[in-house]
Amino acid sequence: MEVLAIVLFAVIFILILKGYPVAFTLGGLSVIFAIGISIFRPDVFSISDFNILPSRIMGTVNNYVLMAVPLFIFMGIMLEKSGLAQSLLETMAMMFGSMNGGLAISVIIVGTLLAASTGIVGATVVTMGMISLPTMLERGYKPELATGVIASSGTLGQIIPPSIVLVLLADTINSSSRGSESVDVGSLFSAAMLPGLILVVLYIIYVLIYAAIRKDSAPSIPKEEIKAFRGDNFIAKIIKVLVLPILLIVLVLGSIFTGIASPTEASAIGALGATILTIIQGKFSLKIGKEVARSTTRLTTMVFFILLGATTFTLVFRTLGGDDYLQQLILESQLTPTMFLLLVMLVIFVAGFFIDFIEIVFIIVPVVTPIFNVFDMNMLWVGILMALNLQTSFLTPPFGFALFYLKGVAPPQIKTAHIYRGIVPFILIQLFVVALVVFYPEIIFLSK
Repeated sequence: MEVLAIVLFAVIFILILKGYPVAFTLGGLSVIFAIGISIFRPDVFSISDFNILPSRIMGTVNNYVLMAVPLFIFMGIMLEKSGLAQSLLETMAMMFGSMNGGLAISVIIVGTLLAASTGIVGATVVTMGMISLPTMLERGYKPELATGVIASSGTLGQIIPPSIVLVLLADTINSSSRGSESVDVGSLFSAAMLPGLILVVLYIIYVLIYAAIRKDSAPSIPKEEIKAFRGDNFIAKIIKVLVLPILLIVLVLGSIFTGIASPTEASAIGALGATILTIIQGKFSLKIGKEVARSTTRLTTMVFFILLGATTFTLVFRTLGGDDYLQQLILESQLTPTMFLLLVMLVIFVAGFFIDFIEIVFIIVPVVTPIFNVFDMNMLWVGILMALNLQTSFLTPPFGFALFYLKGVAPPQIKTAHIYRGIVPFILIQLFVVALVVFYPEIIFLSK
């Protein structure tokens, strides 16, 4: 029966790779599998075992922490509609445009600010791709550098709080830990700050080195153009464009880190603040409100349907003894905790080539978390490593979603090969940061 649990896991994984809907594959196949076993081996699994499933589902739906998911999604989509990204990019480009690679650096900084205020990768990549990619190409930037900077900067929302993946990771780790010490969302948020900022600094250093070596591939903006922009109420523009979003970031993250508000309460502050910002920008309307509500509902429904399917899968997998069997295999193989961690990191990285981060969180994380608990590993550290690793899933071909988002809005002269070549240095930087946190775990505790 334990082997059948592993077979169930493998079959689900294969079907998802083939493109079947994740939520229905997770839940539906688990139910079919369990019914088949109940017919032939009712002593192992009976239909009555499903009696606890409704209470588990309601426990998931009523989870106070997960209420932050739709609110952070609402916040991100509302900010996308506010036109803030365009204003930020224009202003930052004139602040850094006098140096070679300055436009690329401005994209990275704007990506960081959007990550800390939206946390939605798709919205950030599409917005920056539409606004900055044509400009960078017109100014003579090499396509590989331009696309690499935009795609990688857009994924910063995966690790820089408030991040949807950190909320989902915290909930999944806690529900799989079997009474071990819990990892709350606030702790993950604060622990992720320094690794996220290190990533940003390394992106900027790479651009500066690239621009110093190949000046023609990352030219500066003409001084006359910068002077003309700065001469027209430049300080007022900076205040309007920078102060308000930074104030929103401080309100949301500051309220969490100081303990004034829980992440769920802070997400409500963020949703309200994003709406006020959109009104100030003069972009709010009833039509925009409906579009934001509709998009929020669609994304939230997708996440929760996958979560409910994962809940069903976890029930069947554990009832069949799959997690105990995996623990036994790992312990008998005499893997050290470090070797097991590296194995899991490799599996997550490779899985990121083919499936989305949400699927990895709900399929792989619940299976490996109990084993990490047996090894008595710090789950806050492991959670940050997983989050950093999951960030690469948006950039790794062939199914990196950031690559799809960018290709969808890129000019016709941008080929898929340009994007693939452009993201390679940034994937290597991300892997370097993962290794840095593996060998220097104190990094995450410094940021706390």
